[in-house]
Parts: sequence; structure tokens; C-alpha cells
Amino acid sequence: MPLNRNLNEEQVMLRETVRKFAEEVIRPVAIELDETEHFSVELTKQMAELGLMGAFIPEEYGGTALDYVSYIIIVEELSRVDGSNAATVAAHNSLGVGPIYYFGNDEQKEKYLPQLASGKLWGFGLTEPNAGSDAGNTQTTAVEDGDYWILNGSKTFITNASTEITLGSTILAVTGERPDGRKEYSCFLVENGTPGYIAKPIHKKMMWRASNTSEIFLDNVRVHKSALLGKRGDGFKQMLKTLDYGRLSIASMGLGLAQGAFDYALNYAKQRKAFGEKISTFQATAFKFADIEVGLELARNYLYETCRMANEGVKITKEGAIAKLYCSELAHLASNHAVQILGGYGLIKEYEAERYYRDAKLLEIGEGTSEIQRLVIARQVGCFDE
Repeated sequence: MPLNRNLNEEQVMLRETVRKFAEEVIRPVAIELDETEHFSVELTKQMAELGLMGAFIPEEYGGTALDYVSYIIIVEELSRVDGSNAATVAAHNSLGVGPIYYFGNDEQKEKYLPQLASGKLWGFGLTEPNAGSDAGNTQTTAVEDGDYWILNGSKTFITNASTEITLGSTILAVTGERPDGRKEYSCFLVENGTPGYIAKPIHKKMMWRASNTSEIFLDNVRVHKSALLGKRGDGFKQMLKTLDYGRLSIASMGLGLAQGAFDYALNYAKQRKAFGEKISTFQATAFKFADIEVGLELARNYLYETCRMANEGVKITKEGAIAKLYCSELAHLASNHAVQILGGYGLIKEYEAERYYRDAKLLEIGEGTSEIQRLVIARQVGCFDE
């Protein structure tokens, strides 16, 4: 089976398990959750029980300690059915757990990882109202005050930051100035409920309407120096590594969404008749499926190979950007074709094609826009003098 090419037995079983859960548990409620903008704590808890929320976390902390290919398969299969719940899992593992797992000290790991593996959520506070792609324009500050740091500023578009099961978020802040005159950045682990810290949901989104997207406000938030993640001044490096690996999640969401849109449209096209024939047999329609299938094969092979590189500890800055760019734009193509194939029905919320179409757009924006990915790739191949 092409989907499972070059996978081991455990990875094939994992795909089957997650697909069964997505089809039987998530799909029946996905349209309603999207329409009502309802973040499902119950579904999140069930995904945690399956081990999906602690994919990278070592077994000693209650996690499943999966490799990157296995993790990507999880996100891919969830995205094939519903982008919102896939986003909850992807953002939690890559952006929430990732920084703590990679850069946290033993005390921080022991405090947070068991809770994050068992169903609590964690956000990654990077984006600000005036600092998205331009992360260097971060305005949030952290000022040392004895054994404490005082944080002030705001963040926006932060996934998983304001649910009833959110434990906290990693906050990137300016902590001073480097010898070369540039800003010094550091990351802090800030728990929900800390005085002066407010996280609230953003509503009326076009996409991922059943996932939690939040604004964060910090007004003289006082955290102990033990909340500093890694070393002072390492925040920007931590952010870059987090995004390198986080792009694999977005790529997987693009791949899964493209596969889901393909499957949904093909099923429709093989039942719908026009002029006495199934529309799947019309060349104009069949060629759309052929184009998507070419993309799916190339995307899956490249993404999985990039994940294998990540497993080996190889730097994947260029490869991650390529995978994210290609898979997100494939999702746009596939969902656009799906709506076109369904015709008028593709514009009605009762049919899932329009949700695929809406959810696909964020993948070209989140964790670095398509334009930023092209810039990263151009830098990696030497287009600019450093």
C-alpha cells in the first residue's frame, strides 16, 4: 500500500489506530464543533489516552517516545479528517512540549512533562500584534528583579493557550541588548493563573474553528528565575529550532488535509453522475485527481525522509521549509479542486469540502508564511551574502 511504503509494523499499526479514531470519533462531530467554535476537552482527553499528546515525551515522564515519522503519521491522519483537532495535537507536541523537552532542565521536565503527556496543554507565545514573520520586532520585555523576572507585553494567535486544561505557555521576551547592539531574547515558562497574566480565546475565525487560538496579555507578570528556559539570551535560537521542527507538523497537516480532500472528492465523483456517466470518468475531473495524486506521492516521500533526517539529528532548516511550503500549497490545490468537483455542494457547510478549503489557508500562513519559507530556502542555498 503506497501510504505505508517503507514503514515498520508499529508505524503501520499506529496509522490504522489513529485513522480509526479519527473516522469513528472525530468525523461524526467535526462539522458541529466547527460550526459552534467549540474546543472539545473530551476529544483532547481521549487523544491523550491514546498517547497522542505525549508523542515526543520519554516514557519515564509518561510519554510514548515516538520517532518523528510516527508523530507525523499521527498528525497526518487527524488532519485527513479534521484540521482543528489535528492542530491541537500538532501545536501541543511541537510548540508546547518541544521547547521544554529540548531546552528545559531536569526540574522543569519533571514538573511539566508528565502533566503534558496526560492531557494538559501548553502554548508557545511567539507571535505578537506587530511581530509575526518579523520576530525581531518582538516588544514583550522581561526585566530582572532580584530572584524574579517581570514580564510585560502581549502575544496573539497562540494555539492551546486559553483552554480549561491549559497549564501555561512559553513566552519569548526581550531581556536586554547583546554586545553587537541587537536585542537579547530569552524564553520563560509562565503558568496560566499567574497574577497579571491573561489568556483569552479568539473567536470568529475562518479556519480551525474548533481549535483554541488565543491572545495573551502580560501586565507586570512576576515569575521566579527558575521559570527561565535554558540560558538567558538563548531565546532566539530556541525559537528557530522549535520552528524548524514545528514546520514538519504543518507540513503533515497539509499532507493529511490534501489526502482527506482527495478522498472526499473522489468518493463524491464516483457517485455523482452527469450526462449518464460518473463524473470521475470525465477527463477534466480525472486530471485533477491525477495532479493531486502526484503531489501526494512526492509530498509524503519527501516529508517522511525529512523526518528520518530529524530522527538522526541532522539539521533540517532547508528541508523543513521545503516540506512545509510544498505540503501547505498542495493542501490549497487539493481543497480547491475538491470544492470545484463538488460544484455547488462544495460551497455548503453540510459537505466537508468547504471546511477543507477554509482550513487549508492557515497552512500557508502559520509557522512562517509561504513567502518566509521561500526566503529560508533561498538563504540556505546561498542566494544572500552573510
